Amino acid sequence: MAPSSTRQIGLARALSKLGHCSRSEASALIRAGRVTLNGGSRRDPEAPVHLEKDRIRVDGRAIAQAAKTYLVLNKPRGVVTTASDEKGRKTVYHLLHAAAWSTALPWVAPVGRLDKASEGLLLLTNDSEWSACLLDPETHLDKVYQVQIGKLADEELLAAMRKGIKADDGDFLRVKAVRLVRSGQRSSWIEVVLEEGRNRHIRRLLDKLNVEVQRLVRVAIGPLILGQLQKGTVRALTQEEKLSLDRALGKNLSRLKILPP
Repeated sequence: MAPSSTRQIGLARALSKLGHCSRSEASALIRAGRVTLNGGSRRDPEAPVHLEKDRIRVDGRAIAQAAKTYLVLNKPRGVVTTASDEKGRKTVYHLLHAAAWSTALPWVAPVGRLDKASEGLLLLTNDSEWSACLLDPETHLDKVYQVQIGKLADEELLAAMRKGIKADDGDFLRVKAVRLVRSGQRSSWIEVVLEEGRNRHIRRLLDKLNVEVQRLVRVAIGPLILGQLQKGTVRALTQEEKLSLDRALGKNLSRLKILPP
């Protein structure tokens, strides 16, 4: 899905969309005078750009559209979903750069977020239009979570989660579906399906119901299942996985370029 040649976007956003770096990193490069547009220096990150017409260089090197890249990561607990962290915590980019083939990758961004304490399936891509489609609640793409809670789940709790509750900030939080997976002596695992995930949706909902969340693992996004991907590792989506997600979105998106596994 290439941007229209008549559409203008800011220079920092253009560098991000081209897969060179994050928008904040691009802004820093531009303000430092390291970016030229059509041969002239630009220090305004919002300088208008036609992606298909204009020539962008960073430190004298031409920046072209990177191949569309689609990755899946099994995020461990304690890792943050940001490019950098002011507290020095490990980010998903530490895991990404640990992959032996990561030097061949363009810059990619997470598709949505998993908070620090949450685990599981996280997509990363440089295809911003595709990412926006995945995150758009109008696409009705289910996200499935396995959640360990600090109590024995009963039908009353599951019904309350389906019915929903109003959070302190005014958000109405509920789940599309929930079922009991298994119970121990003092805790239970439940499977939760969200159609529209708000910030810390499940945690905030269960907190309002006075239920402790002990673990939260995202195991599926639409037809894509986390499967046996080891914790902390990343791989490219297969062509079949990408196309199955596209079909689930109801979009006729371009086929991806397969990267080394």
